[in-house]
Amino acid sequence: MVPFAPFGNPAAHAQIIVRSVTVNVPSRIPSINPTVAPRINPNLAGGAALAGVGANSARLRPACSYAYRDSGGDCSGAAVSSGDGSGNGRKSGKNASNDTGRNLAQAALTLRAIPNEIVAEIDDGLSDAQARRHGLTRLDSQSFPLVGGTIGLFRITNGKSVEAVSRELGAVTGFRSVQPNFRYVLQDQSTELTEGDPAQYANAKLRLPQAHRLAHGTNVTIAVIDSGIDVRHPEFAGAIVASFDALGSKEGPHVHGTGVAGAIVAHARLMGSAPAARILAIRAFGAAPKGAESTSYVILKGLDYAAAHGAQIINMSFAGPKDALIERGIAAVATKGIVMVAAAGNAGPKSPPLYPAANTNVIAVSATDAQDKLFAASNRGGFIAISAPGVEIFLPAPDEKYQMTSGTSFSAAYISGLAALLLERNPALKPDEVRAVLMKTARDLGPPGRDDQFGAGEADAYAAVSAASTTPAGPVAEVSDKPATETAPDRQEVSTTRALALPAAASASEKPAAGEPKPAAQ
Repeated sequence: MVPFAPFGNPAAHAQIIVRSVTVNVPSRIPSINPTVAPRINPNLAGGAALAGVGANSARLRPACSYAYRDSGGDCSGAAVSSGDGSGNGRKSGKNASNDTGRNLAQAALTLRAIPNEIVAEIDDGLSDAQARRHGLTRLDSQSFPLVGGTIGLFRITNGKSVEAVSRELGAVTGFRSVQPNFRYVLQDQSTELTEGDPAQYANAKLRLPQAHRLAHGTNVTIAVIDSGIDVRHPEFAGAIVASFDALGSKEGPHVHGTGVAGAIVAHARLMGSAPAARILAIRAFGAAPKGAESTSYVILKGLDYAAAHGAQIINMSFAGPKDALIERGIAAVATKGIVMVAAAGNAGPKSPPLYPAANTNVIAVSATDAQDKLFAASNRGGFIAISAPGVEIFLPAPDEKYQMTSGTSFSAAYISGLAALLLERNPALKPDEVRAVLMKTARDLGPPGRDDQFGAGEADAYAAVSAASTTPAGPVAEVSDKPATETAPDRQEVSTTRALALPAAASASEKPAAGEPKPAAQ
């Protein structure tokens, strides 16, 4: 029997603060100065937004204080509870002082999970009548080939807490595992349009024009699990091969999903990192009072669809708890040889590791700006593999508009595109080899060697694509999910480009081969 999930996980998030400024782009792109330093609200750098995002949003508050968290970010010594298990949290006399802490814990759980909902692996024969006997109403259930089980979504109707119901179901035939239905909330941090040079500085930083002389991501399929993508945007012409709405909604496109897809595959006025790649547009984030959000159950639907429909790469520009159900899905994806890329998170330097980025099967990406400085809100830690531009990025927005936005979401998207270039160049590369090539060819930033801010450094698309066509990459140091404040005692440093004999940058006089798209203006 699968063990029941712990309830001491940090809040769930994805990497967009929905405050994106959108503009109509006329016959020429409006000028944007890539040298302007990002205007980041200092109050956001140390905490992630919860159920919505923006300058006045609620901050990430774990179910137990940071002092009670272990190196994986899980609660230790401070159980997440809701009183006596009846949901009312009442006790008398000497236990009154404990009620406050327990009620606060329950409030934190409510913020980071959907109130009165659980997700559970169930036997196929479980009836609605059986569920009702335990105070549950089935909202949905389906077989997930990815994890080899049937997962059900239930609402608690008898007033009991999620924790109490989970304990009760642990002894009930038909229920194999139970956990909260965690929230995943998109986060980005946007800036206003400014005057100046409209060039996409990220393209020059990543050396994309040179890399695109060698590969464009042709015939590589990338699943984007995100909010709705504007599939009719001119930047995506011919790129969207399938769409799946894991929410079953009728919502229109959203700025975050459209921006993430643009960083990967834009190929009209702008240029993404893999302009010829194919996109599986998976909507898993829907409208909520303070922004787009998703849940454990819906994210698993997205992973299941991606794995079943030929995804070679999965982009996950969201972050959240060490969710047992999602961890199980990611482990299953990894066995299929699919490359997974995730945003490190926008919760700042004091945040514990966030997931799925901190999962060892996932390439975790932090964000840099035009001056190669770390994005102030970017998460740090031993799990960071690599960095890429993510501050004041010029990207598509719904309704044929464009936006200036920031966040580790978009850094991850660029890296997903780079992975597509590598797989076009060398389809035999395995996920760990893709990671190794990206890390070994990165341009070192920060302290020499791998560090907790930039990982191996800022990605170099041209060096990576050039290296991918030769021999398989050797092993690299294993990243960890320890917080930035902890140091692995025997961490092996990853070699940087200074130790590699890599091709020089292509000269400006070189022209693309026939049929290749022209690189974006630099």
